[in-house]
Amino acid sequence: MRTVMLGTLIVAGLVVTAAAVTADPREASRQPIVPGQSSRADSQLIALSTCVGEKYQQVTVIDPNSEAISVYHVDLADGKIRLRSVRNIHWDLQMVHLNGATPLPREIQVLLEQP
Repeated sequence: MRTVMLGTLIVAGLVVTAAAVTADPREASRQPIVPGQSSRADSQLIALSTCVGEKYQQVTVIDPNSEAISVYHVDLADGKIRLRSVRNIHWDLQMVHLNGATPLPREIQVLLEQP
């Protein structure tokens, strides 16, 4: 349990540090800091954490501005943090459907556009 807390604190520290490094000090003085958010509106990161089995904690960090997602695993046995995946989701979000079932979005659109 102590390892999980340590891992969570380390990842949270990394997220806060990344936000602080990119922050403009003049901007920070004009905006109140809300817990869980960075001081700049254009550098807000979203962090989600969950335990996966009894082996590791998974931390997902989402940057809405760059449309990127990164996934980290925090080993519960030794506390090591491993970057498991990074993906830019810009083009994913442009897709109309993938592995969809009928009726597909385009089929519904055609039906609705008929007079």
